[in-house]
Amino acid sequence: MDRWACVDVPALPLQLLVRREPAWRTRPAAVVDRDGPQGTLLWVNEAARRLSILPGMRFAAGLSLSRELMAGQVDVREIEQGTEQLMQLLRDFSPDIEACAEEPGVLWLDAGGLSTLFASASAWARALHNALTHAGFIARVAVGFTRYGSYATAKGASAAAPIAVFRTAEEESFTAHAVPLARLGLDPQLRDDLAKLGVLTLGQFLELPSPALAERFEPAVAALHRLAAGAAWRPLEAAAPPDPLEAWLELEAPDDDITRLLFWIKQLLDPLLVRAAQRGDAAIALQLSLWLDPSGMRHETVRAAAPTGEASLWLDLLRLRLASTGHSPSKQRVTALSLALQTALTPHTQAQLPEIAPARALEAANRALARVRAELGTTAVARARLRDGHLPEATFLWEPLNHLPEAMKAGNATSPLLVRRMLPKAHALPPRVHNLRDDGWIIGSSDQGPIEKLEGPYVVAGGWWARPIHREYHFAQTQRGDLLWVYYDRPRRRWYWQGEVL
Repeated sequence: MDRWACVDVPALPLQLLVRREPAWRTRPAAVVDRDGPQGTLLWVNEAARRLSILPGMRFAAGLSLSRELMAGQVDVREIEQGTEQLMQLLRDFSPDIEACAEEPGVLWLDAGGLSTLFASASAWARALHNALTHAGFIARVAVGFTRYGSYATAKGASAAAPIAVFRTAEEESFTAHAVPLARLGLDPQLRDDLAKLGVLTLGQFLELPSPALAERFEPAVAALHRLAAGAAWRPLEAAAPPDPLEAWLELEAPDDDITRLLFWIKQLLDPLLVRAAQRGDAAIALQLSLWLDPSGMRHETVRAAAPTGEASLWLDLLRLRLASTGHSPSKQRVTALSLALQTALTPHTQAQLPEIAPARALEAANRALARVRAELGTTAVARARLRDGHLPEATFLWEPLNHLPEAMKAGNATSPLLVRRMLPKAHALPPRVHNLRDDGWIIGSSDQGPIEKLEGPYVVAGGWWARPIHREYHFAQTQRGDLLWVYYDRPRRRWYWQGEVL
């Protein structure tokens, strides 16, 4: 192994916590070992570090530095699940991966022997980082020549430069020596003791004599000094990939009956769900592959609203998918089939008293959406997500909706909430004069009546990077009271109907 790579997902338990509490993403946040003022901060985010809130502090001490500090607990099983998800992603880039037992979110990879797959080590590191980012993780990647050197440089990387690739061992060592000890996973007490001695960086730590460290501190500190200095060596202890939750069955005779196919599917499904439960997981998605007679294959995937081990629910979703229009196997008989389970952490739910149970049956709604996706396809249920865009139609995109979020609390505003509904494509209106202030202009149906009031213009201009754009938006009120959203396109010299306000 000639090249080491280290992936650091800073404060992995904290990233998992922020996934549960998205509102904490921009606030000082931490993971604590127990709930209460005397709980110890285990992981903190960058917003907390900027306020001098560090791991090892009491929650009460952190609150004294910032009243905005938010904290919560993360279950050990949830951390293990997050680590396994990271390893599954990274196995696409290296077969040999070691997860750090002491620091969740730190992983080492064998970065050697990849020249035939990637143009350079930098290209490999960028592809790996992009995969982690796409999966929703904030990560740092360092490719070097030593275990601890790659670890230290990954921990010291910034959000502005999350990838570090070193050409020589000397370059890696020079960068690693400048990393502050506060960035490394040292014991908080050791970190504070070294700070009292003026030892703040890894380079200053390595300047200390190893025998003196062994006398003053625990033996583990001297062992860490030898490892960081390169005097000790540990090989990569790659973890074996978990057994895939897959099963395959060849039918005795080709069959096209859905009921009989579901019977054979159940024979495969039940043992897979038991194996997932033994891991502490439950199935979140199921992929069914069908071998067809005389030739061909078909793949179907169904997804549940939440991780579940109920075989009846999965069979119901598969029945809907197979029986839906255009998905029935009646034209081609099935000769063999296979199942593959995608698992997630089994959710721990807390019972609610009847008088405080929410009125909105969120779980029932998610189950209903899962049935719709099973019957009509995974893209049948979608939601709009806001994004930056110059034109109104570019300020959002549609993405699949896997489950409904919690309902937002109603605000205190007394005015009614208005919703702007946009047409899939702006409708070109019959030619009119630009300075429109006359009566009798009918845009929608005749029931709405003519336009009586026109508010605007609100100009959207620019687009020099593609083609000149100059739109003058107006709100047009009809005789019936409808509020339509129209604009005048100056380059095209024409009016367009963009949508309406409800």
